[in-house]
Amino acid sequence: MEVVNHKEGVPFEHYVELFRNLNPEEACARTGAAFDGTAFTLRLVNAEYKITWPDYSITADRDDAFALKALPGQTFLLRWLLEGKAVPARGQFKTFREMPWGELYIQPFTGRCLTRAAFTFGTRVAQFAAAMEKLGAKKLPHGDAAYELELLPGYAMQLIVWAGDDEFPPNSQILYSDNFADSFAAEDRVVAGDILISIVKANL
Repeated sequence: MEVVNHKEGVPFEHYVELFRNLNPEEACARTGAAFDGTAFTLRLVNAEYKITWPDYSITADRDDAFALKALPGQTFLLRWLLEGKAVPARGQFKTFREMPWGELYIQPFTGRCLTRAAFTFGTRVAQFAAAMEKLGAKKLPHGDAAYELELLPGYAMQLIVWAGDDEFPPNSQILYSDNFADSFAAEDRVVAGDILISIVKANL
């Protein structure tokens, strides 16, 4: 595959090479992913993906699946297979700052996720709600609109938005199920927020 976007493409190609040497049985034991001898099956929000091994390719059960055309989504799934470890949630939700290394990464998280979500959805609350309903998200009684959605099976995220007015700009908050702290590095939690926002935005 020819790398065009170096910011996204170079890391992606790096993980594709690591993926070739992956032990499928070990990866399944860590992540809970299914493997049929030729491909892993993974679910990301509203789409189910098949990733072939050892020669990488990706397909999905729907034509509009986010990761089919978005290298960050594919890289996220590859990193999960390479490094992820499934841990059951304990029933609590945490802010990004409350999780390990959250303070160190709070600036990129705020810019890439909170500010982006605020100005993407806080200015279109009704459309945001409709998109989340379309994705099958669970409605929550917070903010001007709030929903809970699974990113990966067992890993839930809550997206809360407040509409702006004449005095205050729109605002947002993202909460993670507590097992994100055990299973994802801080930079991957930033990417998780970015991916969730992109998928919701595509459904506005």
